[in-house]
Amino acid sequence: MKRILTALQPSGLLHIGNYFGAIEPAIKLQQEHDLILFSVDYHAITVPQDPKELRKNILFAAAVYLSAGLDSEKSLLFQQSKVSEHTELAWVLSCIASVGEMSRMTQFKDKSTGKGESVSVGLFTYPVLMAADILLYDTELVPVGEDQKQHLELARDLAERFNTRFGKTFVVPEPAIPTVGARIMGLDDASKKMSKSSPSPKSYISLMDTDEMVVKKIRSAVTDSIGTITFEPETRKEIANLLTIFALFTKSTPQEVAAKYASSSYAEFKNDLAEATVAWLSPLRTKINEYLADEAELIRIFDQGAERAKAIASKKMTDVRAKIGVTL
Repeated sequence: MKRILTALQPSGLLHIGNYFGAIEPAIKLQQEHDLILFSVDYHAITVPQDPKELRKNILFAAAVYLSAGLDSEKSLLFQQSKVSEHTELAWVLSCIASVGEMSRMTQFKDKSTGKGESVSVGLFTYPVLMAADILLYDTELVPVGEDQKQHLELARDLAERFNTRFGKTFVVPEPAIPTVGARIMGLDDASKKMSKSSPSPKSYISLMDTDEMVVKKIRSAVTDSIGTITFEPETRKEIANLLTIFALFTKSTPQEVAAKYASSSYAEFKNDLAEATVAWLSPLRTKINEYLADEAELIRIFDQGAERAKAIASKKMTDVRAKIGVTL
């Protein structure tokens, strides 16, 4: 059993792309590994946040993971800001990180383009906080997508640099490239990933959409003019995306779904897809609402997790302080 660390971003309503791309794979990891999952609320404030909305989003993300099947007794679930060792280690690591390597972070370049000197220092340095998140718990594996591989490489570099200068202290983490976790595209544009930041709410299915909203969005989903249902992801992206979604809801393969609807019209296929989506989403939405209705229980779970996490983190920071020479 290896220790795996992953994070949940408290950034508003989550959609089915988030669920199948990140949430479900994370839940599966707890079966065979020591899973640490936490809400990265301090990462969220690298860009402006409404305090009330941020608080609501932190609780919502926890409710979603718990509703999806996260076992808070088996796995660690906590709020990043409640374990002060994260920011303490981030400061120590920032003192061995260089401006050059931080400037090469692709995500910083993307998110800061056109903003000039108004970009926050936090947006520039948050990969160091991410490295601290990982190294604090002797993490062995970190599930990462393409957009985060560079940040994990920084964590590995900083771990090795610290170990070389001060002696063996940190486990050097390895990437765990997800082999599961579907890539779901927008319902209105299958060339782009499903995103809640899309200007059109028709492009995504939120985990909190009503049954009526789901049916309406599925029926208006873009297809093509061919009229037949086949799974050809390279040449028929729109229908392939809908087949992928259908397969995920029914625990089958896109090819199996395509074979079943080979002689069906788009309207028949979409009607059945809408029914399958509602059947899958409705009980999940009910569970999420039940957790959200008991805010005290969500906070209790977070606090319990933070207490367990702090027990691990404090030992690591005691070692770090001694290694760098600040312990008297």
